[in-house]
Amino acid sequence: MGELQNNLKYCLYARKSSESDERQAMSIDGQLSEMKAMAKKEKLFVTEVITESHSAKESGQRPEFNNLLQGLIDDRYNAILTWAPDRLSRNAGDLGRIVDLMDQGKLQTIRTYSQSFSNNPNEKFLLMILCSQAKLENDNRGVNVKRGLRNKCEFGIRPGLAPIGYKNVLRANRISTVCIDEERAPIVREMFLKVANQGFSGRMVKKWLDDIGYRTKNNCLMHLSKVYVALRNPFYYGEFVYGNKRYKGNYEPIISKQIFEKVQIQLEVAPKQWNKQLFPFKKICKCGTCGGSVTAEIKYKHLINNRVHSHIYYHCNRKKDYTCKEPYITETELIKQLVVHLPNIKLKTSLLLSEFQNEITRLQHIKNTVLKEKNSKLELTKYNDGLNIDIQPKEEQIQMLKDYLLHVLQYGTPEERLKILGGIYSKFELIQRRLILV
Repeated sequence: MGELQNNLKYCLYARKSSESDERQAMSIDGQLSEMKAMAKKEKLFVTEVITESHSAKESGQRPEFNNLLQGLIDDRYNAILTWAPDRLSRNAGDLGRIVDLMDQGKLQTIRTYSQSFSNNPNEKFLLMILCSQAKLENDNRGVNVKRGLRNKCEFGIRPGLAPIGYKNVLRANRISTVCIDEERAPIVREMFLKVANQGFSGRMVKKWLDDIGYRTKNNCLMHLSKVYVALRNPFYYGEFVYGNKRYKGNYEPIISKQIFEKVQIQLEVAPKQWNKQLFPFKKICKCGTCGGSVTAEIKYKHLINNRVHSHIYYHCNRKKDYTCKEPYITETELIKQLVVHLPNIKLKTSLLLSEFQNEITRLQHIKNTVLKEKNSKLELTKYNDGLNIDIQPKEEQIQMLKDYLLHVLQYGTPEERLKILGGIYSKFELIQRRLILV
């Protein structure tokens, strides 16, 4: 036995989990102190010391433990010194790797503070029982914790930290419930109201929060991603999701469910199709309230019969003034008002005449090559055959172009509308859903 003891080269391994389930385990410094004292007392030859802070619940996930086993394989040492068996393993995978190395003769013995496990059947069996008992404790602890969290949810208390606008109420050093944060709750409510009633985007809410100097509990500016997380959190109207299940909270809501649902509709963004979606009327007008540019977006409405209707809305982009209260206007209404202004608008006649001539040429080609003689009475326009625009009276040209413009506005594609609107000199302003000729 003395000869075997003299041939043993130990690796001292100390581990403490970084997770809450092992808070009561001895710290790494404590383990090292105790085991070094034991090695000195019993004259154990320690060649290496390996420490790590990592959970042992899952196999193969501890880098330093893997390094420990590799040292055994490389014959850098042939014994392990550790505080207790559960420092080495709390799962079947890592336990199996340790026992395999003992079977191969690479690992001669494992010394703990109170026990020793050599390479013989009885002691290996005892080692496996102790490590399996540690795994059983882990598994039972997980089951009990999950059951306790489910019970907590049933009572309307969401586990974890309260979101912005609420404060945790602690009892016996545990979260018992939440209450309104009087300082931050009004700001959270205003965030929702600005999105629901004023059409704010997440970026506009972020800018507003920065402008008023809002700071989180950690004295930091609120990140844009946190703004969206808050705006999509049902916690604020009295419900919360935990474990893919929705629960009713026992706390005071900050907003109503109607406001929350309105915000979700406002935040819904259609998938972007770059260079495919055109909004031709953005360039011809500006916001009459703040003088900013006008932008557009598509909103989708899901009907009861599972059909989806889409509508295009034009509105101030609020980059110049994010508090601008200029309301939305539909593209259909915008076209109707633009048609009313046709008699008074100024035109780029050369551009429009060129486009009109190209259209006449295209239609004439369809008449000659596709229709042939099937409809000999086809009348394209009164200016079709042999049209020579240059000899038309100026008044008739202008009226003709305005009729052509009216046709494209009412029946043209977005691409055709965008091209033809380039022939308008006049500019417009949007004021309270009214298109005003400037």
